[in-house]
Amino acid sequence: MAGRIPQSFIDDLIARADIVEVINARVPLKKKGREYTACCPFHNEKTPSFTVSEAKQFYHCFGCGAHGTAIGFLMEYEHLDFVDAIETLAAEYHLEVPREDAGDQSRRGPDQKQAMYDILERVSQLYQQQLRQSSKAIDYLKQRGLSGEIAKRYQLGYAPDGWHFLLENIDDKALNINKLKSSGLIIEKSPGKRYDRFRDRIMFPILDRRGRTIAFGGRVIDQGEPKYLNSPDTPVFHKGYELYGFYEARQAVRNLQRIVVVEGYMDVVALAQNGIEYAVATLGTATTSDQIQKLFRSVHEVIFCYDGDRAGQKAAWRALENTLPVLRDGLEARFLFLPEGEDPDSLVRAEGRDAFESRLNHAVPLSEFLFSHLLEDVDAGSMDGKARLANEAKPLLARIPESVFRDLMYQRLSELVGISQEKLQATRTAAETKAIHQPADLPAPTGKDVKQNATRDAIALMLQHPELATETDIPDAFATATIQGFPLLHELYRTIRENPAITSSALLERWRDKKEFAILQKLMQRNVFGTEEKADQVAVFGDAIQRLVMKYKDERFEILESRLKQGGLNETELEEYKSLLAR
Repeated sequence: MAGRIPQSFIDDLIARADIVEVINARVPLKKKGREYTACCPFHNEKTPSFTVSEAKQFYHCFGCGAHGTAIGFLMEYEHLDFVDAIETLAAEYHLEVPREDAGDQSRRGPDQKQAMYDILERVSQLYQQQLRQSSKAIDYLKQRGLSGEIAKRYQLGYAPDGWHFLLENIDDKALNINKLKSSGLIIEKSPGKRYDRFRDRIMFPILDRRGRTIAFGGRVIDQGEPKYLNSPDTPVFHKGYELYGFYEARQAVRNLQRIVVVEGYMDVVALAQNGIEYAVATLGTATTSDQIQKLFRSVHEVIFCYDGDRAGQKAAWRALENTLPVLRDGLEARFLFLPEGEDPDSLVRAEGRDAFESRLNHAVPLSEFLFSHLLEDVDAGSMDGKARLANEAKPLLARIPESVFRDLMYQRLSELVGISQEKLQATRTAAETKAIHQPADLPAPTGKDVKQNATRDAIALMLQHPELATETDIPDAFATATIQGFPLLHELYRTIRENPAITSSALLERWRDKKEFAILQKLMQRNVFGTEEKADQVAVFGDAIQRLVMKYKDERFEILESRLKQGGLNETELEEYKSLLAR
């Protein structure tokens, strides 16, 4: 089991990383004065309210309240935990993440996620071994036109028929039973009554961006329901974010330009078998905004491939709605509807790679699909029909980030309804306003602004300018003071003095798992009046510390005086009381 990442490496990595570079690689930024701006990637908005400070190495959205460091951005934007965010950032700077000796792991407790990765990989290997031994499973894959080579590349396996295959074949059963349960591989109806989730199915391992097995999809071989069965959500797997085949596509195609999204795991493998190695599949759910964002971070073109029936049209429309907030200039979404009764698996086997890719090349652009779908139910030749078209289209167009593409969409709507583009964009429906400003899946903006006082001034200044800790001493007595904020101020001070080269972002990240992290994030954004210049920062910080020392002494004097009246002081306390009395 891997050991912990050294804190010194985390500090150095954060110091090396530039938050502008990290965010700009994912969300194009524009320079505006001393800061950079963009439309917020965490909610829909018309006017950019997302700012990135190069000086503070911090981002903040004035619309939804999102804020944080480069690490925090990666965690939110790419749905990573802290360790994965560190590893992602390290990879971008071509650094290998070191690990401390895991010999003291017992004192820290087991790494539960790593334990899940380990058990999932063991089960995947076991399923692959079973496939090689099952003539039934091999014959089925051959009938579907799959070779042993493609089965090996996608690590296909077979879960034998039977209720307790895993329970009987995973060693150290008593130790691993909880791992199997938490990974979704076995189901426990009642204590002692457990059985395998997957039985008599072709198994498709679902890999994360690092190639680790995080879940499985299983397809029934004979008749039975459900045709596809997926792992439940676990601490390492969230079906609304992951995509089957995405890791394999990125490995197979060095310069990946486009992705085709299909509905079945077998479709992905069959397309790869026929030379189309850039297909992915959703995991039993409609294509989500998170999945679409994930794709557009790697490619500029996404093609959604669905059956041409009513269910396929409905799924495509849902994908369109979730794509609109993600689109920006340079990105393209298109839709391919297959002939009735066909799926990508059957069609590519019937007509071959070139014919199928020709279909992909002629897929319908999102703009065309959107308007053609709306026009199906309205009479665009009548005034009533035009008004209805405008009423239905405008909330959809409002979800598109401000861009040339958005303007062109309004221009097309203007041509269809005979109203100027300016007027269409100037008048908003209630639904449109909600689409822009009040996304339902976002939390409300975070609380009131932090109060103005010397404690917060001192913490904010030291957090934003760690070098100030070398300019003014902070009494050790603050560490145990009962005054709110004093122990935190001293802990920041001590951390900086022990790590003189620490940056603001690295300092903040040390508090990520502590209760004070939220208030420190707010203070990271705060501008303390009159501290634009270095000399002013030193002066204001020193003055704030002097006021806090006086406040501490006042409170300490009151405490000692109260004790004196109640029963007396020991010798040390009496000397302290006298010195405070004489000040």
